[in-house]
Amino acid sequence: MNETAGPPLVEVPHNETPSLGRQMLSKVPEITLYFWVIKILCTTVGETAADLLNENLGLGLTNTTYIMAVALIAALVFQFRSRKYVPGIYWLAVVLISVVGTLFSDNLVDNLGVELQTTTIAFSAILACVFGAWYWSERTLSVHTIVTTRREAFYWLAILFTFALGTSAGDLVAEKLELGYLPSVGIFAGAIAIVAVAHFRFKLNAILAFWIAYILTRPLGASIGDYLSQPVEETGLGLGTILTSVIFLTTILALVVYLSVTKKDLGVVTPEEAHLKRQASLREARPVEESA
Repeated sequence: MNETAGPPLVEVPHNETPSLGRQMLSKVPEITLYFWVIKILCTTVGETAADLLNENLGLGLTNTTYIMAVALIAALVFQFRSRKYVPGIYWLAVVLISVVGTLFSDNLVDNLGVELQTTTIAFSAILACVFGAWYWSERTLSVHTIVTTRREAFYWLAILFTFALGTSAGDLVAEKLELGYLPSVGIFAGAIAIVAVAHFRFKLNAILAFWIAYILTRPLGASIGDYLSQPVEETGLGLGTILTSVIFLTTILALVVYLSVTKKDLGVVTPEEAHLKRQASLREARPVEESA
């Protein structure tokens, strides 16, 4: 679900950059096949790493949540301080936020006894509120215009709750409905394929298609992680959380290094996106100019 279809590039005049917000480059990668592959790998790691820290290392849900939340905050500090997309920083934040989003759901279900149906509905409502506030403030949900601090804050908040929602929805399908891990992989992969066909064949709105697919990749990755790591008697392959996490983290690292060298996931600025970026940066700069 790429939000662009190869429109021409446009150069933003240098005399139209009155603020630091205006000068910020896109903080997210171009939506390519590399993006979706790494995203699914990250969601799988989010599932297996949470289980590894919580169960195998015996840290417990609460301690694991504290540790990963601190690590996520540190990664986001570097991400927000960067003026452009840096693959290593960005994808580290995605890996960590996938773990934290997973732990949000697991804490509610395992520690507080909240039903998966309830957490799925609750996270859906929260995510809808985040998208509503984001659109009300910025008039767009496009990931190609993450060029101001406010938009980036909305972006990461939305991602956090897509992971939490995906965890609850994935567990609900795989465990509560007793479909098993491999059938769950097929269900969520099929749902993503339907969204892709709806976008490319029937012109489903690109932004809507992107966010639906983004949410669905979470339970897909979690189901893949569970299928690989869980014992055979529980319909898994029995690789264990350690081996599964190592395999996927190594693959993520290799892809991120490749993208850092080749720059294949750097975004393209279209005329419409350049106009949106100018508008967003002007709105962010206006309060500063008025106070001066």
